[in-house]
Amino acid sequence: MPKLTPALSTIEPDPALLNKLAWVKRVSLAVVALIAAVTLTAWLLPVLGRVFPNGWQLMKADSALAALLSALCLLFSEPGRSRRMHQFSLVLAFAVALLGAFELIGYGLQFSLSGYLAPFLAHGSQPMLPRRMAPQTAAGFALLGIAMILIRSRKPLAVRIADLLFIPLSLLTLILVSGYVFGAMHIFGLSTVVLTSPQTLICLLLLTLVALIRRAENGIFSIFLGHGMGSRIARTLAPILLVLSFLRLIARAHLVVDLKIPESYANAIFASVATIVSLGLLLFLAWRINSMEMEIQNLSIRDALTGLYNLRGFNLLAEQSLRQAHRNQLPFSVLFIDLDNLKQVNDSLGHDAGSAFLAETGEILKATFREIDVLGRIGGDEFGVVGQFSRTAISIAVERLQAACALRNRDADQRFPLSFSIGCVTSVEHENESLKDLMASADKAMYEEKRRKKALLH
Repeated sequence: MPKLTPALSTIEPDPALLNKLAWVKRVSLAVVALIAAVTLTAWLLPVLGRVFPNGWQLMKADSALAALLSALCLLFSEPGRSRRMHQFSLVLAFAVALLGAFELIGYGLQFSLSGYLAPFLAHGSQPMLPRRMAPQTAAGFALLGIAMILIRSRKPLAVRIADLLFIPLSLLTLILVSGYVFGAMHIFGLSTVVLTSPQTLICLLLLTLVALIRRAENGIFSIFLGHGMGSRIARTLAPILLVLSFLRLIARAHLVVDLKIPESYANAIFASVATIVSLGLLLFLAWRINSMEMEIQNLSIRDALTGLYNLRGFNLLAEQSLRQAHRNQLPFSVLFIDLDNLKQVNDSLGHDAGSAFLAETGEILKATFREIDVLGRIGGDEFGVVGQFSRTAISIAVERLQAACALRNRDADQRFPLSFSIGCVTSVEHENESLKDLMASADKAMYEEKRRKKALLH
């Protein structure tokens, strides 16, 4: 018997996807904590700092501190943690937000938190090294801190504010990471300006990713984690659109700067490519939406237990088949099938056995008739079959059905044999009758056969 699974809301996060993302969050937070803790320790311990290769000090002490506090905040605010841990995560989130805001204000008022920490830092006595986080880094941690304060809130206003905060945070992180990558690859020529250290970029990128995953569990970004077709399309297209934007910029720079292609031709090339890609994405969306519509339609006209059409689907397709037979002047036959002994099976063996009885009937019907015939479960233990059969052809089909039933009973050796009472009508004799009339005639013929069976038993 096919398993029936409970219906799940398409907007609820997919549990299997959440389990996979849980590992992503753990690994990301572990990487951030390791980078920040090692860097902060190196600033505090001069001996350790001298052992590290050149470049480690590009990540400032306050940046490392903000990254470490953020990683701990996201770890302690996970669902399932104790209330005390959640409260502690709020304190850490406030600390990160204040640290970022303090440094941003410091750029305007000419003071720095690192200046107060200079006596404790290994390189605090070297004025040629910048000792404060960059302003864009400070802005990133300020936004991240505020977002983490609201990340667990379920109040509508707080949820909206948190969702809105992640837009500039994601944009800022994307700008910083792509700017560093473009500079490192010399895509637009050499640059002597290093805005943010690679360690800080890695930490900020991973922290933003983890916070976005957490936000997606109940905010506007939950569309990426749902069960529905829209969520699947969003998960498929989001990375494609993200990558395409940067590939276009890189390719354009290569054509104009390196290959010296005139800018007018470069623009023409990318406009044409963008058109083809847009059409491809449009075709993909149309295909997925059509597939979704077909799946929904199929679910609405199918019986979940037997796999046959339900009453609605049977009537819809049987009417269509009847009209086609009349139009082509072909014979049309209707079978009304009643499954015997279902009540006794349910009473004696339970409803699971009765369901298995019905499912097995569906399998026998599908094996007996053609794919072009319309098969349906039209009642609790009643089935219908319609098709373009002559009287001779439908009689042969009934014999095949009875033979399949007898073969099953011989092999199964069950307490209740599988048997049918069948009523048959062919439209050659009822050319002006509707499907409803044909079904009524077949139903009447089925009950006459059922009465004959009972008379023979008595």
